[in-house]
Amino acid sequence: MITLNVDLGERSYPIFIGQDILGDSALLSPYIVGKQVVVVSNETIAPLYLDRTLAGLTDYQCETVILPDGEVYKTYDGILPIIDRLMEKQFDRRVTIIALGGGVVGDMTGFAAAIYRRGVNFIQIPTTLLAQVDSSVGGKTGVNHPLGKNMLGSFHQPQCVIADTNTLNTLDKRQLSAGLAEIIKYALINSRKFFGWLSDNMPKLVQRDPQTLAYAIEFSCQDKANIVAADEKEAGQRALLNLGHTFGHAIETALGYGNCLHGEAVAIGMVMAADLSVRHGWITGEIKQRIVKLIQQAGLPVSVPIDDSAGISHEQFLDLMAGDKKVLDGQLHLVLLKELGQSFITAEFDVEKLNQTLKAFATA
Repeated sequence: MITLNVDLGERSYPIFIGQDILGDSALLSPYIVGKQVVVVSNETIAPLYLDRTLAGLTDYQCETVILPDGEVYKTYDGILPIIDRLMEKQFDRRVTIIALGGGVVGDMTGFAAAIYRRGVNFIQIPTTLLAQVDSSVGGKTGVNHPLGKNMLGSFHQPQCVIADTNTLNTLDKRQLSAGLAEIIKYALINSRKFFGWLSDNMPKLVQRDPQTLAYAIEFSCQDKANIVAADEKEAGQRALLNLGHTFGHAIETALGYGNCLHGEAVAIGMVMAADLSVRHGWITGEIKQRIVKLIQQAGLPVSVPIDDSAGISHEQFLDLMAGDKKVLDGQLHLVLLKELGQSFITAEFDVEKLNQTLKAFATA
């Protein structure tokens, strides 16, 4: 088992990564302060892993909340079943809420923990690759609004993260690829060497080779832990983690939450960021093609999917990006590339070049 640490002073916490560690009471118990526990999962994950998780909680008063599965349910109303159960059982401020599932479950559970009695403890047990390498670490919690993704939320750090890599064996291929998008992101923002490693090992990752996956998860979690420790509330450096996300969030919102998976939208967004970087002369077309090739090898889209029922126009891109969280004082800030493995945050981009990129990727 690998143990990493997110260094946030008195709010520091460990990330445990290993095989067959789900439901290990020795891992869980030190991070549960009271005797009350609520485990939140969804209809897909609960039949697979809820019993094993509860087996490590026999010494506690346990309740479970099973949510419907899907990004479409990641709304303010969607977290009310969690709040209702806590209220009905009169759970106190020492309750610990455990998120058992992917990024949607983790975000919703963390937000419920952040607002119940003005904040209670929670633990992340991510069961998807995307959640293990990204959303479970760093304390970002929240839900979507019809006009924007993750617009309602709070920074609320977990007590610990327990990532059992065996849970990845039950992921479908599309969900695995969605997680690989976030792994590619870490290479693009600050590690040319890791990009090269991914280029050499992507076939093994797609085939779920345990040792290769374990290394990719460890690298990604360590990278994110370092960034979060330096900038917990995203006042500066942490915004680099948004590479591809401003474009991607616009795509998710326009197509309807869940129709394009978060990781798929981020993959397209990273290609768009590379395209805009090429138009500014910051990276070469050859580097963009290497990025496109790696994303395709991961089984991810590199352009907005065309569907009879949904698309995104140039105007929609502009409207949705104008409402993004990365807009500060009326200025949109984007994460772009100046070299393979070197990213930067800027509001100093050519608007006409941005329009060219948006028009190139628009489908409606």
